[in-house]
Amino acid sequence: MYAALFQHIEKFIPLDPSEIDTLESCLTLSNIKKKEHVLKEGQLCNTIYFITKGCMRQYIINSKGSEQTLQFAIENWWITDQLSYHNHVPSHFYIQAVENTDVIAIEKPILESLLIEIPKLERYFRIVSQKSFGAMQMRIKFLFTMSAEERYHHFNDHFPEFVQRVPQYMIASYLDFSAEFMSKIRAGKV
Repeated sequence: MYAALFQHIEKFIPLDPSEIDTLESCLTLSNIKKKEHVLKEGQLCNTIYFITKGCMRQYIINSKGSEQTLQFAIENWWITDQLSYHNHVPSHFYIQAVENTDVIAIEKPILESLLIEIPKLERYFRIVSQKSFGAMQMRIKFLFTMSAEERYHHFNDHFPEFVQRVPQYMIASYLDFSAEFMSKIRAGKV
């Protein structure tokens, strides 16, 4: 049940069998139905989610009332609202299942205890956070330096699994243009 998470952790740090047993005893499996939210704006985020099957997204509702996708997460990726989770403040974001999604959830107090009991996990989460932060920096760079058409082709070339799985309007909002503009790009009319 937890094999995907343990394999992911082992890519970065080794765990002893007793540490695996301790970690496993603290994890919760959940199935999130398509379109179901695990977090809404204004709520406190006390959980991080490791996706074992499916896809989720983090988004905001902008001043025009439109959804703006900030992040997608698929198998072997983590998703949470970092600011709300770490600072214990209300969230500015929504986190929603794009597909029926199976997750391993860890509540903040449990994770804090685990990090004390298994110090190696601190290194694992630091590495994962650094990789995630780097990916966010590149996304911002692409938003500032690429045309909408270049962003679409870059995304399509580098993340084809999303193009096949995620509704086009969500990809368009992630790339910061309208679904109509995306249809024109895909039809070669731009």
